[in-house]
Amino acid sequence: MVRRAHLKSLGDVDIRLVRIFVAVTESGGLAAAEPELNIGRSTISKHIADLEMRIGLKLCNRGPAGFSLTVEGERVLESARKLLSSIDDFQSSVDNIHTNLAGTLRLGLFDQSTTNPRAHIHDAIRQFDGLAPEVSLEISIEPPNGIEGRVIDGSMDIGIVPIHRQSASLNYDTLYVEEMTLYCGRGHPLFDAAETQDPQIDLSAYKYAGFGFNSPNLKAGQGLGLRRAARVQDEEALSLLIQSGSYLGFLADHVAETFLSKGKVRPVAPERTHYASTFAAITRKQPEPDRKTQAFLACLTGTHRMFG
Repeated sequence: MVRRAHLKSLGDVDIRLVRIFVAVTESGGLAAAEPELNIGRSTISKHIADLEMRIGLKLCNRGPAGFSLTVEGERVLESARKLLSSIDDFQSSVDNIHTNLAGTLRLGLFDQSTTNPRAHIHDAIRQFDGLAPEVSLEISIEPPNGIEGRVIDGSMDIGIVPIHRQSASLNYDTLYVEEMTLYCGRGHPLFDAAETQDPQIDLSAYKYAGFGFNSPNLKAGQGLGLRRAARVQDEEALSLLIQSGSYLGFLADHVAETFLSKGKVRPVAPERTHYASTFAAITRKQPEPDRKTQAFLACLTGTHRMFG
């Protein structure tokens, strides 16, 4: 049902309603957005209804059948993200005028950086916190392509991703290397077989689990002729499939160490399947990153040079 629009100009209340609408859609529904927004489902529903009344459009379906956006809601969501990104850009510009760094730094990470001995992101965060104590951090774990897209559109300030098919819209600053090897889990036909270490083994005869997006992982699997029977978006899901004993899959060696020590996984033809993936910090070229993003980037590159 189309309502008569009451929105003549944007005020603080309208922007708050827009933020709530975006949070609900990104969370996947009203119930899922409760912990994110720290308000109850009935209040969230009222805020969405208020926004619909303000702009005169039905934005989403919500009820026993679940949450879904209407066609108009999809279009409003796109515009809402642009609006909030513009507001954030304005805030960043104002922050740049201040002597002290302030505002929010939005950082995107890909899996398992905390257990990689070559990753010193925590050291960079500690250094940055001493340099800019008034800046709050907002960290999310996402697939590399999602991080790249958000850095490009300005909804994320800086990302750390494996280098693969570099975008002309981004700057790449190399940070560290991650060692990867193909593994199988206990119960897999290769787990107790001597052929596990045979570099000539026909790997295409076994089901393979890999990332469902362009990445060094995808390229490595294709290079070995592996047939992908399961797609995942993160390394946590991948390790579960490998440990099931039904799939082969690549794991970072530092991640696999714990499973190896417990006898849960075993490397498969490591001399043939091992590869190294280089991770980099990405920032967009235009417009130029604000002062706090540049400061955090300097902390990242500096700590990784220091610790090697």
